[in-house]
Amino acid sequence: MFKILMPCHAQAMPSLCLNSLPLPPSSHTRKLTETFSPSYSSSYFASASTLLSNSSSRGEALKPIVVNGSPPTFVSAPGRRIIAVGDLHGDLDQARFALQMAGVLSSDGEDLWTGGETVLVQLGDILDRGEDEIAILSLLRLLDVQAKDVGGAVFQVNGNHETMNVEGDFRYVEAGAFDECGAFLEYLSDSGNDWEEAFLGWISASEKWKEDRKIFRSNWGPWNLVKRQKGVIARTALFRPGGPLACELARHSVVLRVNDWVFCHGGLLPNHVAYGIERMNKEVSSWMRGFNGGDSNPNIPFIATRGYDSVVWNRLYSRDNSDLDDYQINQINAILQDTLQAVGAKAMVVGHTPQMEGVNCKYNCSIWRVDVGMSSGVLNSRPEVLEISDDKARVIRSKREKFSELLVVDYL
Repeated sequence: MFKILMPCHAQAMPSLCLNSLPLPPSSHTRKLTETFSPSYSSSYFASASTLLSNSSSRGEALKPIVVNGSPPTFVSAPGRRIIAVGDLHGDLDQARFALQMAGVLSSDGEDLWTGGETVLVQLGDILDRGEDEIAILSLLRLLDVQAKDVGGAVFQVNGNHETMNVEGDFRYVEAGAFDECGAFLEYLSDSGNDWEEAFLGWISASEKWKEDRKIFRSNWGPWNLVKRQKGVIARTALFRPGGPLACELARHSVVLRVNDWVFCHGGLLPNHVAYGIERMNKEVSSWMRGFNGGDSNPNIPFIATRGYDSVVWNRLYSRDNSDLDDYQINQINAILQDTLQAVGAKAMVVGHTPQMEGVNCKYNCSIWRVDVGMSSGVLNSRPEVLEISDDKARVIRSKREKFSELLVVDYL
């Protein structure tokens, strides 16, 4: 029997400086471009190390990152290189591939942050359709701890599959993911229920667990059903509102603005902005933590998490334009521009809908779509990431199955 007596994590202060020591102001102020041209300006091959072209590499001191909101809603990250990574769906190998391509994760198996002062934003849907969900969550938090030590940061936004699991909707959970939940609870217990130690350590411990699982899997026989039932119980305990992993997800936003860019899983609409993006973030976080004025069944924040036009489910900006007529395209563009103006952003980055053509932009590059279906549980496609740096947005993708040869496409 699993027993969890884990309180939710204490909420962070509304405003937090991620760098412990203030730095002198930068002598060069960066400004993101007002508009983007969808045409390629150049394409070339480069190693991951050459992609780390931020101000610090040129000897310039950057101002500290400042976060407002709990969970984070508005982030000021002057001069930082920003990397956006789409849906990962429980595929740890592909997640590592993408992060190594982006130059933020070491390729030596040590899971070390190599991004310096880079800001990494993951667009949600880490859960479902894969077997290494908790391991990916653990990896990203471990990288965040390391990144903060050197002036960088890692942010995550919750997607529809995160909210579905907190609701108890396990339709898309793989058998191995149920097993991972059971194994993680045992590891947490062995760690004396020290959440930070267990959660940060799971990315390493899970490798040994997976090896052991391969050895003993063939011997489960009639115990499979019992094991699966234990996995369902473990997942329910971990992800129910107020459960340890629900509280971990509660640290993340559903909408995040970094400098002049806004990030969300599905898509932001004018009525969402009018409702209040910080308000939505707080409501989703409170629901995941199980806080609702003593109500044992906290109300689900519908405008953010339920319905085709909610923040995590909206696909308006991700539709294939070939299926739309000019009137519809103009309508969508008008909605997008109204949204960006209302939120004070120049462009939006979304995941949620796999893009067969890879990471791309539409509507004069006011919207970027970064879900490429890289998980083996979705399309098992070649990983791609979006980089925003020096007034340019560019797509980084591997030409072949090697980290050493990357195709970089600039968008001015």
